[in-house]
Amino acid sequence: MILYHGSIELVKQPEIRKKKKENSFLDFGTGFYTTTSYEQAERWAKIKMRRENKTTGYVSVYEFDFETAEKECEIKRFHSADLEWLNFVVANRSGKTTTVKSDMYIGPVADDNVYQSIRYFETGVYDAEYTVKKLKTEILHDQWTFHTEKPLSLVKFIESHEIRSREDL
Repeated sequence: MILYHGSIELVKQPEIRKKKKENSFLDFGTGFYTTTSYEQAERWAKIKMRRENKTTGYVSVYEFDFETAEKECEIKRFHSADLEWLNFVVANRSGKTTTVKSDMYIGPVADDNVYQSIRYFETGVYDAEYTVKKLKTEILHDQWTFHTEKPLSLVKFIESHEIRSREDL
């Protein structure tokens, strides 16, 4: 299967990096993030380019032996933005340890609209039931995060695509 990673760096050798900032908690915690959507990876690259004031980014393309990973790794898959997913994302984003410990996680990615709903849930404006109902109306891309070397060893770099900012064209 093909996976994509968007970044300001060309990533030929994927690795699991520890978070750089104490407040940079991500949906699925520390890991190497990929997606099956080229468009989502390109969006991630552009977001990172804006944040780091860079004019060039990359979408790295990988072949992933998912069949072997399913046999040899502990994989937690969230099939939708349901209550279990919501609690997992909120725990990770707040820096709390979660009870789910897997080699990798697969599930919906929280975009800007989803983040707003999650913030309302975290502050008590929305309850869990209403938040999940709101999330079901969103079109969500997926994210595949690698948390141990076991599944990451099954990822092979194929190619990359350079992304340029409009100012640099």
